Amino acid sequence: MDKKEQERKTLHTTIWRIANELRGSIDGWDFKQYVLGMLFYRFISENLSYYINEKQAGKSDYAKLEDERAKLDCKNILVEKGFFIYPSELFENVRSKAISDINDLNETLDRVFKNIENSAKGTSSENNIVGLFSDVDVNSSKLGETVEKRNKLLIKIINAIGDLSLGNFSDNAIDVFGDAYEYLMTMYAANAGKSGGEFFTPQEVSELLVRIASVGKKRFGKVYDPCCGSGSLLLKFVKVFGKDNVKFYGQEKNMTTYNLCRINMFLHDVNYTDFNIALGDTLTEPKHKDDKPFDAIVFNPPYSIKWDGDSNPILINDERFTPAGVLAPKSKADFAFVMHALSWLARDGVAAIVCYPGIMHRSIEQKIRKYLIENNFVDCVIQLPKDLFFGTSTATSVLVLKKNKDKNKTLFIDASAEFVRRSTKNKLTEENIEKILDCFTKRETIEYFSKLVDNDEIVRNNYDYSVGTYVAKKDTREIVDIAKLNAEIDGIVARENVLRSGIDAIVADLEENKR
Repeated sequence: MDKKEQERKTLHTTIWRIANELRGSIDGWDFKQYVLGMLFYRFISENLSYYINEKQAGKSDYAKLEDERAKLDCKNILVEKGFFIYPSELFENVRSKAISDINDLNETLDRVFKNIENSAKGTSSENNIVGLFSDVDVNSSKLGETVEKRNKLLIKIINAIGDLSLGNFSDNAIDVFGDAYEYLMTMYAANAGKSGGEFFTPQEVSELLVRIASVGKKRFGKVYDPCCGSGSLLLKFVKVFGKDNVKFYGQEKNMTTYNLCRINMFLHDVNYTDFNIALGDTLTEPKHKDDKPFDAIVFNPPYSIKWDGDSNPILINDERFTPAGVLAPKSKADFAFVMHALSWLARDGVAAIVCYPGIMHRSIEQKIRKYLIENNFVDCVIQLPKDLFFGTSTATSVLVLKKNKDKNKTLFIDASAEFVRRSTKNKLTEENIEKILDCFTKRETIEYFSKLVDNDEIVRNNYDYSVGTYVAKKDTREIVDIAKLNAEIDGIVARENVLRSGIDAIVADLEENKR
């Protein structure tokens, strides 16, 4: 392990230890808002200071300016960064006065957070800034029964986050902040049970989806996640293409998770002009109609949830769902998400969707599967290992959609054995990912692993997409030579007879001696 990786692991261990020590009796899932929120506050403070100091070529230190002097450049800064923070309200300055402000620290932080959000009101960045601190409730009784107790804990949080060795902005600190945030979210998700799994896709699964969508692509214009959660899946495109070459679009139904996603964008230094994350139900309130189509769509929707379906007359006539001639059943919205993605996908785009395996063969969704195959939209189905995701041990599949296939064939890949066991969960390694991607790219038939199938065969199988229907499992049972086994049994029986005869002789001698 190199020095940089060791420092990274040490930082992660320290962050998680501090997060657990600070929370005391507060549930970790609830306490995450304070740790993540304060980390974000530190990041945007240092980000803004660095930006202004660089722009002024070191003529002054923004953190030491008078607020009135800084206010003169407020409009220009808002255009560039999307938010504004007065020098006195920067993280480092609030922290330095925290002890002397012990009686009013909660009010100070509340005012600072509101000022940051309000700085964007009426500007083009408003939708990406307003509400970012709404979950960091500094007046919550969860922090303590009295104001004094709350403020003492807030000081501990501020100092703990301030003491973290996250580097300077001139030395790749942006990568460190983003990495630290991702690590914390991973740990919170892993320890939160089902609720954590709903907002976070494991990083290696995210990477697989993004790399599938990226095969043969040199650039992307717009990428989209209709169930974006904390945004980690979308941000994997940064790793492949860099943040300057992609615009990010997403929608999230949960307010808290929606805020996490927007914060995650900023912490990866994605400018407010390059992402558009919306709040609302994607199926009934889609927010990006004017932004479609998308070059890549990647997402992990909730499995088999209820939705309005045919009880909603608007949905019956919705252009996203009507082409299949039938809506997804009200009790299982899986294919509603699939049809939504297909509708908003560019002609030469790729959609990679994590799915509950049951949708590949359930009879109630057969008509939609029929529509997809008859129009040659299904490019590949990949069976993933079980127990990859937080909050569930269920195995999952990846459904890959394309609109511009040149052959009426579908690839099936059985990657159910491609994992290593780490702690309490299974994990895809880089080697596992590469094996899947290599097969996906070459579209090969590999015994016991993959099969390229004519769509006619899928039709004959009643539009069953289950990987097991097409890729045979390797028989790992030991082959037994019956003749050899019988000979061994005969030998055992013969030896047993000899032993029995010997025992009978000994018993007979003993009986004779008794007489």
